[in-house]
Amino acid sequence: MGIAEVSILLLVGIIVLLSAGVPLGLASGFLGVCVAYWKLGERGFFILGQRMYDLTIEHALLAVPLFIFMAMLLERSNIAKDMYDALNVWLARTRGGIAIVTAIMAIIMAAMSGIIGGEVVLLGLIALPQMLRLGYNQNLAVGTICASGSLGTMIPPSIVLIIYGVVTETSIHALFRAAILPGLMLGGLYILYIMVRTRLKPEMAPLPDDLGEVTLRDKIMALKGLLPPVMLVTAILGSIYGGITGITEAAAIGCIGTLLLIWVRGEFSVQLFLEALQRTMRSTGTILWVTFGATCLAGAYSIAGGPVFVANTILGMELPNMGVILMMMLIFLFLGALMDWVGIVLLTMPVFLPIVAGMTASEMGLFGGLDPSHLKVWFGILFCMNMQVSFLSPPFGPAAFYLKSVAPPHIQLTDIFKGFLPFICIQLIGLGVMLAFPEITSILLD
Repeated sequence: MGIAEVSILLLVGIIVLLSAGVPLGLASGFLGVCVAYWKLGERGFFILGQRMYDLTIEHALLAVPLFIFMAMLLERSNIAKDMYDALNVWLARTRGGIAIVTAIMAIIMAAMSGIIGGEVVLLGLIALPQMLRLGYNQNLAVGTICASGSLGTMIPPSIVLIIYGVVTETSIHALFRAAILPGLMLGGLYILYIMVRTRLKPEMAPLPDDLGEVTLRDKIMALKGLLPPVMLVTAILGSIYGGITGITEAAAIGCIGTLLLIWVRGEFSVQLFLEALQRTMRSTGTILWVTFGATCLAGAYSIAGGPVFVANTILGMELPNMGVILMMMLIFLFLGALMDWVGIVLLTMPVFLPIVAGMTASEMGLFGGLDPSHLKVWFGILFCMNMQVSFLSPPFGPAAFYLKSVAPPHIQLTDIFKGFLPFICIQLIGLGVMLAFPEITSILLD
């Protein structure tokens, strides 16, 4: 059996197993072990074990459970609710103001922890009831919460960027710097869409009937609700970009700062702490099992000669460099609708990145302004943009299931996916901008 047949069998196998409800970690691990045994016998097991060990001892991976723990603490405190109330005082009297508040809140939360699931659930608990009570269009409310909540993929400190940096040996610090403008651009596009759509169709976002007078003093007093989040963002990103600490140490600072804020606010309890730890262990365990399984499959496929086969197949089409990049984007979008981002980065990067590294940076984008040393960083940002789409893509878009877990019973999964359509279009526009103008990622790297 040749590598072409093995590639087809693996693709069919992963789709069949995932469709049957087998978790991604087990499905990819099983296929990887089968290929390794077929190719090398028992020696293949030792090679796969060594690959998993080498990946899991990476120091930067310690930041993952720390940021998850921080997100779980925020989810159980009232820090996020106070931030929402503060923003609401400023924008509730604006057409579509509650949706804009939700998007701004999501941007700030993404800069605090970078955890997607926690953001969507928290916004669903805080913002969704408010928007439905005020008569907001259901599709607008659902789409705003899930699209904005998934900004943790892009805005530092993003766990997606951390894993990408570890797997591809790319500077995580550089990835964080490069992702700031694209992440804020995407958030800005969401807000712009909300503002334009609600002005063209005011019935989609009725103004509250019980509008009272809000003085400048009230608005200034409300800003105290923004103080804790701003302090956390400053502590985390300031320590990273200021060169004071690394990524892992900054994550630890964020956890300690969050615990101190919760304690000062009188919200700390042993139950809150233990529940946050329990949820952290569960989420981290899920990521690790997916990592182990995908590492097995990627390693076995590499042993079988898969990366060389895929690279030769793509290059054999004799497409221009941007044509090859576009093909990779389509593969990311296809895989993103079927499987978890951890599996995608572990499975595809060993194949795609050598191809990208061999490209000429001056041929990227419309004007060829990309620095050759920033090629891997730009490709990482493109990957994150694709994962933004994957979080909303049916049939397995995880954001829909996160929101469904806290949404009112009358909102079905089909309703949630329907609300995603305009925001998926916005994400694809953002991806197109990054493809056309890759130099955006270099602005804060120089």
